[in-house]
Order: sequence, then structure tokens, then C-alpha cells
Amino acid sequence: MTYSVTDCSCSESLKHTVKALQKERPESVIYQTSLMSALLSGVYEGATTVADLLKKGDFGLGTFNQLDGELIAFNREVYQLRSDGSARAARPEQQTPFAVMTFFNPHYQHRFDEPVSREQIHQLIDRQIDSDNQFCALRIDGLFRRADTRTVPCQHRPYKSMPEVLGKQPTFHFDHRNGVLIGFRTPQYMQGINVAGYHEHFITDDRQGGGHLLDYQLERGTLTFGEISKLVIDLPGDSDFLRANLNPENLDSAIRSVES
Repeated sequence: MTYSVTDCSCSESLKHTVKALQKERPESVIYQTSLMSALLSGVYEGATTVADLLKKGDFGLGTFNQLDGELIAFNREVYQLRSDGSARAARPEQQTPFAVMTFFNPHYQHRFDEPVSREQIHQLIDRQIDSDNQFCALRIDGLFRRADTRTVPCQHRPYKSMPEVLGKQPTFHFDHRNGVLIGFRTPQYMQGINVAGYHEHFITDDRQGGGHLLDYQLERGTLTFGEISKLVIDLPGDSDFLRANLNPENLDSAIRSVES
């Protein structure tokens, strides 16, 4: 069930109604496999499959083993966004070293009928969910004036660190394309465990292209989002993870460099 951002401020009685309805919703939980700091350090192989992820949520993002492109999931469909800018349906047996999933159950909605920037969209969400200590899941369906993306090429052992890999990342530009954006807003105190701030992936309406979003401008479309206050993390037990340096001195700057 969704609620209009503007409607929520119309009257006190409506606010009480919305709060009552929200209490009836099942608890929203983010499920995460591994840590962003592990991915940053070159831990590019995991045992969690796409089929496993869909038991934990119907909506999310991440990557695939060997850092082979970007993962985007919505409506219980999972896609692999590849390093040539293309997209394809992921196979159930494909594995991931890092992914974030939830059962998407938003309770705010906003319609944009004129162009709006990424920053303006984020500001709208931040005004509605004004605590920086809460997670937020968001989705945008609409016409994007532009969407600037990157994807990561498949890696091979011995693995380089993620900052080294992304120094040569391919980038793509989608202009005037309908598509779907999937994202999370993560609190700053989670930097290293996850990606602090906004982390968003994009796929075109024909499901043939997309990637990790660097920037975008929405022409028109619908934003749905909601806060999440529970996080469950599965930590790997393999030797790569156990030997990795998960708290390097430059952790924050390194994550910002690979995500922006």
C-alpha cells in the first residue's frame, strides 16, 4: 500500500489514519549478504545464489561472483547488468558476493510531472524520512531524460581491490529512456558494512540495458519509498573473507570513490 507524500500532511485525522494503516504492515527487513568492505578488499566470490536471495526479498541490488556486472531485482525478477551496458535475466544458480534485498512495501508515493534531478529527488525523500539513522528503500518508474551508469567487468584471480578495478570501469549514457530505478538510502554509521548514502541501479523498460547509477535526471514518473528499521546480515565463512582487511584506514574515501 502506498501513500502520497503530499496527502500525509493534509490533516491530523489523515495522519492518524496513515499511522494506523502502517502498523498493519508486516515488519520491513533488509537482508544483506557479506559486507561492502569485503567487496572493496577483493572478496568477489560468495555462495549465496539468486534463488537464495529471492527467499529473502523481491527487491534489491548487488553484484555477481567475480564482480561480473551489477544486480538489480524487483517484482521477484533478477537481472544482470553487464559490462557492455546490456542486461539479461539472471539464472537461479548464479552466485553473489554482496547483495541487499527486502520485500518492497513502500508507504509513500510522489508523482513527478516535470523534470527533476537526482539531488531534488533525494531531498524530497530526506524531508519525508528526516532521520538520517533509518534505512530507506526506493523505486522510480518513469521516463528518464538521462541516466549515466557504469558496470564492472568480470574479474579473475588474483583479484585486485575494487578501487583498482573501477579505475577502468566502462560507463554508459541512456537518454530519454523509460526504465526502473531501484535504490537504498543507508545511514552514515553503516559505511563499510553497506554503502552509506544513496545507492541506485537502473534498467531500461525493455530490460536490455542498465547499470549502477552515477547520475540521472527524471523527465516524469512515480517515486515510491519507505523506511526500514531492521537489518539482517549473513557473513561468509570462507578463507577470502576471513583473511580480508575489513577496516582499512581509507575505508570511507575508498567507498565514495567506487560508488560515485
